[in-house]
Amino acid sequence: MDKQFNRRDFLTTGAALAGSLMLPKAFAATRQRVRIGMIGTGMRGQVLLQELLRRDDVDVVALCDIEPIMLGKALTNVSKHNKAKPKTWGEDRDPQAYKRMLDAGGLDGVIIATPWEWHAPMAIAAMQAKIPVGCEVVAGVTLQDHWDVLNTQLKTQTPYMLLENVCFRRDVMAVLQMVRAGVFGELVHLQGGYQHDLRAVKFNNGDPAKPYGSGIEYGAKGWSEARWRTEHSVQRNGELYPSHGIGPCAMYTNINRGNRFTRINSFATKARGLHDYIIKQGGVNHPSAKTTFKLGDVVTTTLACENGETILLQHDTSLPRPYSLGFRVQGTDGLWMDVNHSIHIEGKSKPHQWDDFQQWQDKYEHPLWKKYGKAAEGAGHGGMDFFVIHAFIEALKAEAPMPIDIYDAVTWSAITPLSEQSIAQNFQTLDFPDFTAGQWKTRKPIFAFDDRY
Repeated sequence: MDKQFNRRDFLTTGAALAGSLMLPKAFAATRQRVRIGMIGTGMRGQVLLQELLRRDDVDVVALCDIEPIMLGKALTNVSKHNKAKPKTWGEDRDPQAYKRMLDAGGLDGVIIATPWEWHAPMAIAAMQAKIPVGCEVVAGVTLQDHWDVLNTQLKTQTPYMLLENVCFRRDVMAVLQMVRAGVFGELVHLQGGYQHDLRAVKFNNGDPAKPYGSGIEYGAKGWSEARWRTEHSVQRNGELYPSHGIGPCAMYTNINRGNRFTRINSFATKARGLHDYIIKQGGVNHPSAKTTFKLGDVVTTTLACENGETILLQHDTSLPRPYSLGFRVQGTDGLWMDVNHSIHIEGKSKPHQWDDFQQWQDKYEHPLWKKYGKAAEGAGHGGMDFFVIHAFIEALKAEAPMPIDIYDAVTWSAITPLSEQSIAQNFQTLDFPDFTAGQWKTRKPIFAFDDRY
């Protein structure tokens, strides 16, 4: 299907859904327990599985993975929690085993935590089977993937949530409260990104016991993300992982709920970091040293919004650096930056000086963190993984709208193929598709990240 056909398709199939996506339901749970299946029990899947097993309202009844080692670890974890053994698929290494799991039925929802290229086809298959989806980022690889995922959701009316955990980070959610309270005045400019040294993730020696930093192999000789993620750095040049940065910024600016992205462009630096890492670790004669990487070491993407804001994203995963998502929220009355944990609010801060953010975070603590902070202790990524799973499960139980819904998912994730197109076309500025077909004008922001989740 071309883009225009997609647009007409979801205009018609989505009309009946408009009200249900815009209006909240009573948030009392309609069911007390849910039966969850999981496709993908790798390193990320194991973390999400742990959060599911911690819950008394979840029965993990199905697991699918074509890697027996990881499937075995998942079953061991289930046993440690004294939970019933789930049915399993994939021991035969059949890449289509997930379809058999979905066809078996008996699921109230499915978590997808597989390599990126599988997200769209697996989510589509689940929605066609009327099984609600919680999908790890990203929603798809190509732009067509995103239209296909969207059209399937609108046609089947099956709930879909992108499991973007950074939207639930403690400081990020406090800033959301501040934005809603007008602390920054009118928002003007925002920044975020994925600035994370992944060299030791993209390469290892293929030993399942040493998935990080143990060598410089990738692809068939690698393990975990080195087996599949590194190839994206070989073949693609763009903002490959946008949702950590754009998710919070989109929530702050009410994207798809009174605002929208209108234009996008991307620039990429030369690619040096991954090759340099290989040389330092294994020398010029190692086979990996012959690899040419397409991904620029730093990719900078700029988005323009309908309401006049700009958002800058940076993807920086191939060079030595400390981890940072580089958030900046700037308005007419001041700004917050997460790199130095600082804030400046005109009339409250001393002129031209930063304040420590902690006192503001304490004052504007999000109700979710007040309510569930203790429960989130020990969860992955500083508690964020508890919240993202909690949001998905609670929405399922209540049959309520997903807090990160299908429109958010495809809008945030489509930044990747659009950035690739911009770079390939000599850094051209492109129109950003309106996946909501105009519904952004009437959809209400109040229901996103409500404290009921």
